[in-house]
Order: sequence, then structure tokens, then C-alpha cells
Amino acid sequence: MNDHIGQIGHIGQIAALPMYDRPETAAANDALWDEIRARLGHGPAALTRRGDLWDIWQSPRLLLSQTCGLPYRSRLHGRVTLVGTPDYGLADTPPGYYRSIFVTRPALADLPLTAFANRPFAVNEIRSQSGWAGPQAHAAGLGFAFTAPVISGAHIMSGRWVAEGRADLAAIDAVSWALMRRHDGFAAGLREIGRTAPTPGLPLITAPGRDPAPLFAAVSAAIAALPAASRAILLLRGIVHIPARRYLKIPLAPPLGAK
Repeated sequence: MNDHIGQIGHIGQIAALPMYDRPETAAANDALWDEIRARLGHGPAALTRRGDLWDIWQSPRLLLSQTCGLPYRSRLHGRVTLVGTPDYGLADTPPGYYRSIFVTRPALADLPLTAFANRPFAVNEIRSQSGWAGPQAHAAGLGFAFTAPVISGAHIMSGRWVAEGRADLAAIDAVSWALMRRHDGFAAGLREIGRTAPTPGLPLITAPGRDPAPLFAAVSAAIAALPAASRAILLLRGIVHIPARRYLKIPLAPPLGAK
């Protein structure tokens, strides 16, 4: 047994699935974790839903969590072990990949994306691939940059701010957007006006020194064992291997507010 794993053991392990966890998906996420834990034969009885995500992701007690591609590239690579990437079966997107969806209000929906360069752009978080890095890379390909970001703190708040007129544009990852359209009334007041190119989706990680293979196998079997209704709630199709190099080849986000 790896000495590091021996030191960690099974005492006080942490499991968290925070990225698409919301009241409407919480029970299905709990069921997914129960299935994963049963196949591993160990792990915490319940998912962690409190605490700083960076502390959770970098804890030596981390058994399993999900992070975003940009945090993985910018800070976590080399400090965690990549397990695999959930596949949400997104249309016109390779398995395990996702896109950012640009949304605005109906009154602005006929404007070209370049018209939003200097308009308030709701950004969930500076270290978000879907909310900031991907959209800026997309804008750069069109010859401009978003210059008026406002930090909302979460994709759901970005969408709400646009619907309420506090911002004019937001970029929301395709899974979050699908959940918003399903569960949030304000989403009916938003219109899609563009999509970024696909990039590797939100990876599952574990602490350094852990063998990812049993975790990958447990997650794969757990997803397959979930009732169809629970898989539909989570939009889950399976888990795929996306090499770390595919994440690392994507440029890091420009500084917030950079032109």
C-alpha cells in the first residue's frame, strides 16, 4: 500500500459533489454518493456541503469531489489526482465536454455578441472556465474582449442578474443552464444568443497518492445503478477519461477586467 494512503486511511475522509448541487438535485446526489460508497466499501456516510471549496479540494483527506476546469489548471494540478470527468450527454458536445451559453434579455437578443463588449457582464467567479475564461477566449476569437465584468458569485445569480436588469449578459455552463431552465422561473425571461467552443468538463478529483482507478470504477458503476429518474435529475450519462494534458492545454483566464 502507498505510504501516503496508509497515513490517510479511511478516517475522516471527505466527499463532496458541490458543482451542480442544489435543492432540487440534492437527494439524487445523495443517492449517487450512497451507490459510490457501497462500491468502494468505505467513505463518509454523507456528502460535505459546508466549508471552503479550496480547503476541501486540497485536503489530504479528500476521497472524492468535483471541481472546475480552471481551478484544476491554475492551482490544483499536481496537488490532486484526476479521477475522471462526468458525462452529461450534452447535445453537439463530445462526451465529458461542455460549453458556455451566452444569455441576455429578450430586448437585447438581436444584438451581436460584440455589442456587449462594454455592457455589464455577470461573471460567477474569476476562476471559472465557463463563466469567465471560456467567454473571454470566445470574444478574443471575434476580435474583442468583455470589459465590464460584475461578479455575481454563482451562475444562478448571474442568470438572475441579467433577468432583473442588473447585468446585460452572462455566460452559464450548459449543465447549469439546463438546470436553471428546469427549476428557475427567471430563466424564462432569458434568451440564448451564442455558445462557446466545447472544453473538458468539470473533473472529479481525489487527494494526491490515491489510486484513481477504484474511484473511477465505483463512479461508473454507481451511475449505471442509479434509477433512471435520478440520472435524469442529475443529467448524468456516465464518466469518461479525459487526460490532464487536455485540460492543461487550455489557456488560463485573463485577469479580471483585462482588455
